[in-house]
Amino acid sequence: MAEQPQVTFIGTATTVLRIGGFTLLTDPNFLHRGQRAYLGKGLWSRRRTDPALRIAQLPELDAVVLSHLHGDHFDRVARGELDRELPIVTTPAAERKLRRWGFRAAQGLPTWSSRELHRDGTTLRLTSMPGQHGPGALDLLMPDVMGTMIDVERSGRREFRLYVTGDTLNRPLLTAIPERYPDIDAMLIHLGGTKVAGILLTMDARQGADLVELVRPKLTVPIHYDDYPVFRSPLAHFVDEARRRGWAKQVRTIARGETVPLTPPA
Repeated sequence: MAEQPQVTFIGTATTVLRIGGFTLLTDPNFLHRGQRAYLGKGLWSRRRTDPALRIAQLPELDAVVLSHLHGDHFDRVARGELDRELPIVTTPAAERKLRRWGFRAAQGLPTWSSRELHRDGTTLRLTSMPGQHGPGALDLLMPDVMGTMIDVERSGRREFRLYVTGDTLNRPLLTAIPERYPDIDAMLIHLGGTKVAGILLTMDARQGADLVELVRPKLTVPIHYDDYPVFRSPLAHFVDEARRRGWAKQVRTIARGETVPLTPPA
C-alpha cells in the first residue's frame, strides 16, 4: 500500500483511521471529563476522561463510521460541531435521526450492504456487519448497532481488511463474519463490559477473547474500555485473558492521543 494503515485513539470508541489514503472518524464522542452522556431510556453516565483531540483539531475527514446512536458514540458536541455535509455511514435507524438533525449525507446500511469511496484508483469499501447490543429481548430496547468491515482495494486486489466491532455482545449471529470475511488483518474491538442494572451490554474480557478466537484477526486493538463508570471490565482483564490463551503478542494496546500502525506484528 502507498501508506501504512494506522489508528489514532481519541477516547471511548472514537478514533481517526488513516487507511488507503482515506481518513475516517469513528463513533465521535467529544464530551469532556465530568460531562454526562445520554444513554437512552432516561439513563446517563458521567465521563471520567478527556478526549485526546477536539473536533476543530481533527484532520480533513472523508467519512464518519457510526456504529449506533448512543450519547457516548455520537454526542451533543458532535451534533453541534461536525460538518453537516460529511458522509456518515451508520444503521438505517440512525440515518433517519441524523437526517432530521440536518446531516444530509448520512447513509444507513442494512447488514451486509456496503458503501464505497474512491480516490486515485483506490477503493475503500465499508460493509455493515451484524451486531447485538443487548441480551435476548432486552436488545429490542437498545438502538440498532452495526460493526463495520473496511476493505482497501487497488487494481481489483484487496490490500487491507479491518473489522470494527461496534458495541456488540459476542452472540451467535457473529459466526457469519469469519465465514464471509476470512483473512482479517486487524480488529478494533469495543470492550468495557458495560453493565446497566447488572445486565451486560458490551463485551467483557472473556467475550472479547472469544470473539478474537472466532474472527482470528492478525492484530487486535482494544478500545472502549474505561471512559465511563458503566464500563466494568478493565483493559488489563482483556490483556490477561489474551496472555492466558497464548496470543497476547497479537494484541496492541493504545493510549488516548497515541497513533499506532494497524499492520500485524512480525
